Amino acid sequence: MGKVYLVGAGPGDPELLTLKAIKALERSDVVLYDKLVNKDILSYAKKEAIKICVGKERGFHSIEQDNINDLILEYAHLGYDVTRLKSGDPFVFGRGAEEALFLRMHNVEFEIIPGVTSAVGLPTHAYIPITYRGISSSFAVITGHKENGSLKHINWDKIVGVDTLVFLMAVSSRQEIAKHLIDAGRDPNEPVAFVENGFSQNERIIITNLKDLLHNSIEVNTPAVMIVGQVVNMRDKLRSMEVALCKR
Repeated sequence: MGKVYLVGAGPGDPELLTLKAIKALERSDVVLYDKLVNKDILSYAKKEAIKICVGKERGFHSIEQDNINDLILEYAHLGYDVTRLKSGDPFVFGRGAEEALFLRMHNVEFEIIPGVTSAVGLPTHAYIPITYRGISSSFAVITGHKENGSLKHINWDKIVGVDTLVFLMAVSSRQEIAKHLIDAGRDPNEPVAFVENGFSQNERIIITNLKDLLHNSIEVNTPAVMIVGQVVNMRDKLRSMEVALCKR
């Protein structure tokens, strides 16, 4: 029986991959990877390793989750060590826990290797601290993915008092999210940032506020992370400091 590694690939930059993740890739015979995983990361795998894209994207599933589970199990039963490479962290909206439970039920040895979640990595990369003394002492990470066509799974009254809100998979529902937040009591002028295609050549940072997001057609493309909170205003200050230091 082979061993399975449930590995977080991080937010996109191969240099943010952990050493433990690299070691798992180097010893694995099979790599099953998500669509959002930077393909440069696959270079750490053995040349002879079997590499299969099993990832999902909005509106299209190349392989259903049950089939992914069966594929992992099949290769493990053949005695192959398997890396299940997931973008971000495997336990942050990545269904890694479901895969771990499936492997436990089938008595397959597995190891969880955390990764830098895009919920923290992308705001930090964009000079937006999700916490800052005197501005934000709390944050929440929320999925903006609709369940059965709605966002009813989100407890808006519960999250309205959280200082910084980070939404993943929220591009298509961004205006609806803005409406829910304003209706729940958030300031309509509260700043909002989107980090689009983070750590890529097509990276774009969009700054707006809840009111404008609700009433105007602000273009945002997937994949993107949405940040709501006063910490968004720190971006210009921190970038100004960087420019000043570079000029010295």
